[in-house]
Amino acid sequence: MQERDLYMDKDLERALALSLRESQVNASSSRAISISDSEDDDDDRFQSERLQENRTSKTESLRAATQSVHYPGPSSQSARNTPAASFLSERAQMERERLERLKRLRGQDADDGGGISPPTKRQHIPSSERHANGRANIASASSSSIPSGSSTSSRTASTSISSTPTSEQLFWNGELRPTANKHSQPRQDGKPTFRLTEVLGSKSDISFAIIASYAMSISWIYEFFAPSTPVIIVAQPDQSGQPTIKNILPNWVMTVPFLRNGRGCQHMKFMLIFYKTGRLRVVISTANLVDHDWRDIENAVWLQDLPPRSAPIPHDPKAIDDFPSIMQNVLRAVNVRPALANMLANDHPNLPLQTIKDLRMKWDWSKVKVKLVPSIAGKHEGWPNVVLTGHTRLMKAVRDMGLRTGKGKAAKDLLIESQGSSIGTYSTQWVNEFYWSARGESAEDWLDESKARRAKLPWPPVKIVFPSLKTVRDSVLGELGGGTMFCRTNQWEASKFPRELFHDSNSTGGRVLMHTKMIIATYRPKKSIFETSSQSNGKGKELSDSETEPESDDIEIQNDPIGWAYVGSHNFTPSAWGTLSGSGFNPVLNVVNYELGIVFPLYDAKDAERVSCFKRPARKYVNGQDRPWIQEESQLLRQSQEM
Repeated sequence: MQERDLYMDKDLERALALSLRESQVNASSSRAISISDSEDDDDDRFQSERLQENRTSKTESLRAATQSVHYPGPSSQSARNTPAASFLSERAQMERERLERLKRLRGQDADDGGGISPPTKRQHIPSSERHANGRANIASASSSSIPSGSSTSSRTASTSISSTPTSEQLFWNGELRPTANKHSQPRQDGKPTFRLTEVLGSKSDISFAIIASYAMSISWIYEFFAPSTPVIIVAQPDQSGQPTIKNILPNWVMTVPFLRNGRGCQHMKFMLIFYKTGRLRVVISTANLVDHDWRDIENAVWLQDLPPRSAPIPHDPKAIDDFPSIMQNVLRAVNVRPALANMLANDHPNLPLQTIKDLRMKWDWSKVKVKLVPSIAGKHEGWPNVVLTGHTRLMKAVRDMGLRTGKGKAAKDLLIESQGSSIGTYSTQWVNEFYWSARGESAEDWLDESKARRAKLPWPPVKIVFPSLKTVRDSVLGELGGGTMFCRTNQWEASKFPRELFHDSNSTGGRVLMHTKMIIATYRPKKSIFETSSQSNGKGKELSDSETEPESDDIEIQNDPIGWAYVGSHNFTPSAWGTLSGSGFNPVLNVVNYELGIVFPLYDAKDAERVSCFKRPARKYVNGQDRPWIQEESQLLRQSQEM
């Protein structure tokens, strides 16, 4: 941890030098403010691993800190009268630019097609028409491809939009994409990507930002913002685990949340980007704020643009379960409120966000269809608190989407495929506990089962997708690129470790390793009631990959989801998702980390393929031949870290 602090101090020195060179703004004096809290719980887990993750990105981040980061974004808008007026002006300007591009591309007047059309909603329009019941328009990890049933006009619209630089595009219906990677361009799967410059947009257009990450290079991320832009950055606490805020640079405040005994991680990766036009962009990512995560390994980003309301709506204290309400709760939990108050009281009294509750009141969230799933570190007791965090929040989200599997003979079978970069310590009880929530079934029923019975359950149908040693060696960067993937020898060789659940992780984009955390959950068809006794009486505990994959017939039932997907910061670990105890009457969920992700329905097999970052079906580890990538067993990696 001392090495991490030394690295941060040097990083801040470089960022401060950049700041003083670029801006004449006087720095506020650094001061720490201690905030008390009541979070609870601890774990032996991520500390050494996350220190290692910082070491891995250290060399690359320091090298990038000496280079100039140029961002060619669009010029800022001149209309600043009101947020709504500026917002409309921004859209009008983008439409004029689009029409000019059409003229150049087609060699004819853009009005020939029947006058000025409203801004195109990208190729999400066909899919939203197919799934009229509020489909979350984020399965465009394939937005470069158009459904085969799309109309000619939809294809033409897509062609014109695709010529617009991503940094100038607005995503009113949400967008999920992998991050661009130096080593897999163009991607083998043809999916469009996001670069950090494209996520943020023009630095001159940003009025305020709240960003969160575990690992970070302050000097690197600082150059993506104008020196005068106020930024709140949510970071990992020090060993004390005490919540503090500190002015680290002119216009930059760092805040850290409470972690009991300093155990656990502030592992969330999110951004709230407020623009001078009044627009708000919400970003949920799997990438840390270090150049390594945005260049050398693959991550994923979901983002959505929100227009300002014409007038704020009244505060509703009963609203606790929609996206903005949960996001507000996240901001409070990670100690943003005192950081915001500090900024407002000192140098920035006119921030677009005056209080945390303004987030829901001032922006229009009506088009956000995904469900937000946080994990808040601490001990949570009672149903009202338990269903707002961890895997029980996932359970609530699955139920709210109407995707509960049900119980008894009518229950649907669910297959979980969980891709991640860190492996936990598993018991059959915890994996079944998570699986119970993933099915959308109430934890009350789970807790009412006896502990003895829960402990004896077999492994549920879960695939743990993690890179094998062979995959790491065959990747572009080889073993030296595996410094952010974590599995320990004593885990893998433990007598009761679920080695039979492991499947190889291979990116659909190319020979790169993935830091992406993703779950693909799909219903499996029930076995026929007419199968023979010889078919049904066998052990049947282990299914082949072909048997566990959903059918992908040409004929698909619309508006009837086949499952759901998760993308965010959660690895498949008890530290990230929490562990249940107590009773069905008074449940207790203990969570070690702060995590954040989104959940949304999958409507057909093609949806699952579009969203998945890993090749499906994932290849199952061969017993006695395959071994997961384990850093401590790599002599090459160890030697490079000692240099």
